[in-house]
Amino acid sequence: MKIHNFFLIISLLLVTNVNSQITAKVVDGNYPLEYATATLFSSKNKGLITGVVTDVSGKFNIKNIKNGNYYLEVSFIGFNTRTFNDIVIKGDKTIDLGVISLLSAENQLNDVVIQNGTKALTNKIDRQVYDTKAFQNTKGGSASDVLRNLPSISMDGQGQISVRGTIGFKVLLNGKPTQGDISTILGQLPANAVERVEIVTAPSAKYDPDGKAGILNIITKKGSLNGEFAQLNIKGGFPSIQDYNNQDPVHRYGIDGTYSLKKNKWDIALGGSYSRSDITGRREGDVFTINDVENYKTQFPSDGERSTDLLDYSGRFTVDFTPNKNNSFALAFYGGKRKNDRTANIVYHNSTTSLTDGSELRTFDYLNENLRTRDGDFALGSFDYTHIFKNQSKLTSSFLYEYSLLGGPTTNLNLSLDKSKVYQDEYNTNDNPVYGTRAQLDYSFKPFTFGKVEIGYQYRGFLNNGDFIYERRNLTTGDFEIVPEFTSVVNLDRKIHSAYTQLNGSTNKWEYAAGLRLESMKRDFYLKGYDQQAENLAYDYVKLFPSASVQYTMENDLKLKLGYSKRVDRAPTYQMNPFKEREHSETFEQGDKNLLPEFTDLVEVGFNKKIDKTASVFANVYFRNVQNLINRVNTRSYDKVGVLNDTILDRIYTNVGRGRALGLELGANFKLTDKWNNFIGGNVYNQQIDGLFDGRIVDSKATQFSINANSTYDFSKTTSLQFTLNYLSERVTAQGEDSRFYSPNLSLRKTFFDNQLVATLQWQNIDMGLLNSNEQRITTYSPNAFYTTTNYVYEVDMVILNLSYTFTKTKNKSKFIDSEFGKKEF
Repeated sequence: MKIHNFFLIISLLLVTNVNSQITAKVVDGNYPLEYATATLFSSKNKGLITGVVTDVSGKFNIKNIKNGNYYLEVSFIGFNTRTFNDIVIKGDKTIDLGVISLLSAENQLNDVVIQNGTKALTNKIDRQVYDTKAFQNTKGGSASDVLRNLPSISMDGQGQISVRGTIGFKVLLNGKPTQGDISTILGQLPANAVERVEIVTAPSAKYDPDGKAGILNIITKKGSLNGEFAQLNIKGGFPSIQDYNNQDPVHRYGIDGTYSLKKNKWDIALGGSYSRSDITGRREGDVFTINDVENYKTQFPSDGERSTDLLDYSGRFTVDFTPNKNNSFALAFYGGKRKNDRTANIVYHNSTTSLTDGSELRTFDYLNENLRTRDGDFALGSFDYTHIFKNQSKLTSSFLYEYSLLGGPTTNLNLSLDKSKVYQDEYNTNDNPVYGTRAQLDYSFKPFTFGKVEIGYQYRGFLNNGDFIYERRNLTTGDFEIVPEFTSVVNLDRKIHSAYTQLNGSTNKWEYAAGLRLESMKRDFYLKGYDQQAENLAYDYVKLFPSASVQYTMENDLKLKLGYSKRVDRAPTYQMNPFKEREHSETFEQGDKNLLPEFTDLVEVGFNKKIDKTASVFANVYFRNVQNLINRVNTRSYDKVGVLNDTILDRIYTNVGRGRALGLELGANFKLTDKWNNFIGGNVYNQQIDGLFDGRIVDSKATQFSINANSTYDFSKTTSLQFTLNYLSERVTAQGEDSRFYSPNLSLRKTFFDNQLVATLQWQNIDMGLLNSNEQRITTYSPNAFYTTTNYVYEVDMVILNLSYTFTKTKNKSKFIDSEFGKKEF
């Protein structure tokens, strides 16, 4: 349907109705609630008549209502719904309900009861909204633990998070863009601070186009009541049940706290966290390479420790000042430090066999002690100003600056099995600072009766200067000497200017949004090898990123929707660094200096239906087409003079071609009894990769799926038990496949002292020696060249106790910022 025909039909519908209307203003305390929903139902048959959302001032206006008897429901995520019965429309009439104050669900006395009455899922025109109170087993954990419960999201054994089967998505915190690595951002954000998660699969032009899988908007708890809020959360892990023969015991403990004070025009919040989250485990691998020149095969099976020590601490401060209803100021600072030590002590059994007669040519056994440390120090600040004009149009300005210092050495030591002899001792580190700037200006107004218009401009600057030093110990002198082929200087300078216009509106049973974003990017890439000439590479583009969504609500509360969005995914610097880095004994890692961004077109069509206040279902069919698909692939390694290195593979990030996915996601929230609440979701899709790499055609295709289930049983108002299962099927890659991965979890929750103290006992990665939980095999191969398979076995049967104590009953309104630039590089 052409757009002018669409608006013509809407206009005809408008003129056939009378002029009766219902108006009101929805608030939380003294603050207006934007995007609250007002839904009108027929009193006669309970059927849906129409629905609207509130504007920036919290106001709504339902127009052109026919004569009849109605009731109205006003709702917002995290708040109790208010119902207005016995609304009678007769003739031309305006009913003004005045100011409607919604009461936060968190201010009720019994948190468990509220959890049962709250929907886990709410569907909107462009997103699915999940209430975190439905996932009690995440308490005391991080935002990553929240995400792994959601139907469209899956997490594999490497901690890689994907949406609808693909990585690469934009993260927003309280609607603000970040540019960090998703696993790092979410791992540092306490689950206790997350109120809801929004999965925006077809984002509007208002948002950055980054992220081929769409947007994850993490909403932290907020409110608007005068008073103080203080909460302290403590986590402690029991000793490991399973023994993986790791050299050091694990440490799992943490503490995070929040204090906020709101008094009239001022809102001040402080937050801090400290966490140690170690994971034990092992790595079992087998690799062989084919030397087709000299006609032999080298095979090197391996086994040994692969554990991770994670240390994280941070501090945050925000202050909001609202001198009047038309102006508000916000200042925020954040500083943090994280350290990730990955230990791999692996025994290798190398053997070389003739391909002519099968005879064994030589053998060599050794121990590789590999420690990869990643450090990250972050400091950033932001300032925001918002002004609401008399006509309710809104101007918002925002500025953010970030400095991050990234680094950390990797040590690689090859020894005899008894450690009496050193074969090779290498050390590489880097000084890798990141400077990021973002400035943004947005203006929203309503020039038309059928919708609100938003326009805006954004500038983003990103500078990453990296000095990479690689040294090898001279076994004769004992001195460490520079290895020229691995030592380099790599500088990335990227500047982005963008402007957008967006229309959002609703009328009768239709909701619609359409927008266009124009983006100009300039990328300068400076490379300098230790003994090489400097090289400057430039890549620029000017592109349009359109988006559109429409949703229609039928009489039986069945909602149908259609959406389209064009996205881009820009690789971090390490995926573009063409100089090799020694990851461990068998792998060099390097990037592609000519790496192109991924461009994605996403189309989705779906429906959702609310069955009653506690049950709903949804289904979405989607198609995703990715140009310049980036994959991590392997190839045989050659030294600087072109001689094949038999026992080392090159792990390379590069564009492999085009990726396509056609999928279906389903979800349902329902109660089997008054005390037994269930939520289950699944995603099944066909993935196809077509392209060319290393002179070979890439043609991979397979159907794969994921399942997330959550079941909660309430024994009483203060005690509940929850079981979750996260299952990820086999997936194809450009060169092989990743095995299935699953993790069952069980948690017992008990509240004390009128819900001020909450204790959660968690049994994570249930296995009991029977299930092969929390392990994943990754396999790649190339005909007549190499084969590699590695099984990562991570710790199972972990028992953790979380305690959360709220000192005051006032609702938390902390709205902390987080890293936008440095965390992606980390």
